[in-house]
Amino acid sequence: MRLYAGSSKDFIDDSVHNRIADKLKSAYFASYRREASRGEIGSWRNSLRSISQVFDAGKLHDHGVLLEYELPMSSKRLDCIITGRNEMLRDNAVIIELKQWEACEESAGDKVVTFVGGDI
Repeated sequence: MRLYAGSSKDFIDDSVHNRIADKLKSAYFASYRREASRGEIGSWRNSLRSISQVFDAGKLHDHGVLLEYELPMSSKRLDCIITGRNEMLRDNAVIIELKQWEACEESAGDKVVTFVGGDI
């Protein structure tokens, strides 16, 4: 189950026109029969606008996007999945977990240094 599925171009358009959070809110209610929390809606509005800007800047306009994909046999959800093909036309998918980080800085190696709520 997912709350949103569409092309990356449609996702970017929905984000630019401030429709994405409302679409997720409606889909959430249709799926769970309860309202999404105000915090979750705010997170969708902020985080998804940012990721849509990354997709647009990266010219990822011909990909598929799934938002809030619920893992089978679990109540856990993946924030964002973008699908497409690589240069050898092999199917690929990237899972993106969005966080409400206050700041982030480059670090050595494959670590990310970030500050959440004033702490590392």
